[in-house]
Amino acid sequence: MTDFTLHTLESAPADSKPLLENSLKSFGMIPNLHAVMAEAPGLLEGYQLLHGFFQNTSFDNEELTVVWQTINVEHECHYCVPAHTGIAHMMKVDPALTDALRNRTAMPTEKLQVLHDTTLAMVRSRGRLSEAEMAAFFAAGYAQRQLLEIILGLSQKVMSNYVNHIASTPVDPAFEQFAWEK
Repeated sequence: MTDFTLHTLESAPADSKPLLENSLKSFGMIPNLHAVMAEAPGLLEGYQLLHGFFQNTSFDNEELTVVWQTINVEHECHYCVPAHTGIAHMMKVDPALTDALRNRTAMPTEKLQVLHDTTLAMVRSRGRLSEAEMAAFFAAGYAQRQLLEIILGLSQKVMSNYVNHIASTPVDPAFEQFAWEK
């Protein structure tokens, strides 16, 4: 197994140093995911940009959590499920929603269930939704914009989930209490 470097501000490639400084300012720490990504500055920068773009979509905090965690759980990401559980707590998302996502049980509202189902279908079908799946999404009150924004969230999560799979990124101490296994 390859051991991936957990970069610090001192060890990171020069182009990653300002990106890690951004992480430190944003999170009060350098998340281990960012420490691994720092080896490839373009990857870390792309991930940070996508993260910011996705947070600024039309989704509220519950909906952001549904998209992120649906993908994280489906991808069986040992790092992102606990990290986004902690993030959901910081975002004041009802723990019942987080528990439902982690345990693959029903969402608390029909609209969130449709968002979960659509996101899951997007992941499993590699973006090939059926007319019925899209119709159900729109009938729940979502629009084309939100369907496209799921793709933005999925793009961000592919980057992080895949990095964590190949690097076996250790969960940050701040999120260890939310450890998760399939």
